[in-house]
Amino acid sequence: MAAASRGLLARLRGLSLSAGGGPRLPLLPPSRLFSAEPFVSHSDDDGGGGGGRIIEARSGVMAPTSRRTGVIGVKCGMSAMWDKWGAKVPITVLWVDDNIVTQVKTTEKEGFFALQLGAGQKKEKHLTKPEVGHFRAQGVPLKRKLREFPVTEDALLPVGTTITVRHFVPGQFVDVTGITKGKGFAGVMKRHGFKGMPASHGASLSHRSGGSTGQRDAPGRVFKNRKMPGRMGGVQRTVKNVWVYQIDPARNLLYLKGQVPGPQGSFVFVKDSIFKKPDTALLPFPTYFTQEGEPEGLEPLIADLGDVDPFMAAD
Repeated sequence: MAAASRGLLARLRGLSLSAGGGPRLPLLPPSRLFSAEPFVSHSDDDGGGGGGRIIEARSGVMAPTSRRTGVIGVKCGMSAMWDKWGAKVPITVLWVDDNIVTQVKTTEKEGFFALQLGAGQKKEKHLTKPEVGHFRAQGVPLKRKLREFPVTEDALLPVGTTITVRHFVPGQFVDVTGITKGKGFAGVMKRHGFKGMPASHGASLSHRSGGSTGQRDAPGRVFKNRKMPGRMGGVQRTVKNVWVYQIDPARNLLYLKGQVPGPQGSFVFVKDSIFKKPDTALLPFPTYFTQEGEPEGLEPLIADLGDVDPFMAAD
């Protein structure tokens, strides 16, 4: 109550100063009357989250410190392919389902640079009113999944820009984030890999037990972060340095070597690898823009490493 009174007095004092001949202050919206956040007036706000900034969809040169946006993919499942050496390559197939930029966040309004992407389609009756209002305010179709990717200033894209599977190139490394499969309540042997108690003499109905969990009277409690039974899976995990084996632009499919977290049909988020950075000269920056007259049906692009074994390159 005291904070509200101070805010009200400051507001009235500002209005009295402006009425006495001083500079007139802009009228604050009622929702920000008692807000602790600074008010920034954008006279040329374009309504698209750009903070009045003019953002053009054009190709540029990627700097070593540049950070591109990622994509939202749907895990279709796992398969296998055979390379020219006859080696079997385990493949996870991701579907980049109609990714578009739904909001642009800049330092002028939000204090940082980021792109919000939407994937899939969803009916209005299956969305909440705030979600529908957000999509209508940005002027974009209703999306099933939203995800925000931090980017650098030179990697900003205008609202409505389509992100396809050509955003990545075969042969590069990516980081994939997703929600792992939920295993339910599990014991210490399955959850943490404990070997269990003795299976013959001296153990009675405690073969899969975790053993003692603490001390005696000192300290008389169980320390935090102790490995004990509990819910297994269902958490966010990131698999780093996943090798892009092939892309299929015609069907917007992304083929990754190895496994990624999550069950079939779940959403995963793919972005450029942090540790094994790809060659900036090969990546489309800030993303791949479809050229005029480009045919719709494109052949799949496979990583070409010459005479280098892909297993040796990906390890």
